[in-house]
Amino acid sequence: MSVLIDNRQDKAVVDSKIESLVEQVVQKSLEVEVEDDYEVSISFVDNQEIRELNKQYRNKDSSTDVLSFPLMEFEETEENYNNEDEYVQEDRLLGDIVISLEKAQEQADEYGHSFERELAFLVVHGVLHLLGMDHENEQQEKEMLQKQDNILRLLNITR
Repeated sequence: MSVLIDNRQDKAVVDSKIESLVEQVVQKSLEVEVEDDYEVSISFVDNQEIRELNKQYRNKDSSTDVLSFPLMEFEETEENYNNEDEYVQEDRLLGDIVISLEKAQEQADEYGHSFERELAFLVVHGVLHLLGMDHENEQQEKEMLQKQDNILRLLNITR
């Protein structure tokens, strides 16, 4: 598993502690959900940049906290199996996650928990989106929140 971090903002400090937290959260999320290694790219941006990306890719002219851009689909087709019926995934780059650290701090303040807890939540949320999960309806949202809470609990990251 590898996590590539690109810090494109200057409103929050991104130090080795933050990078380590992000790597641990990605690793645990993948371990729990797919038990496989993938490469994930994470970009830290400010509210203005994420607003521009949200408008460009989702046609929503507002800032948000996290955007996910999956590069793989998790469908089991015959092409994904070799002659011994073992599952083979050729492309190991799972996708890109963009997080507004400015929005993460705002939400941490609003919800009354640490910046690190909010960042961990957003990373898990982004990884689950990369894995094809969504929250388009109440049932999906409930399932996704349960998965997020479970992963954060396993990491001992609480509010």
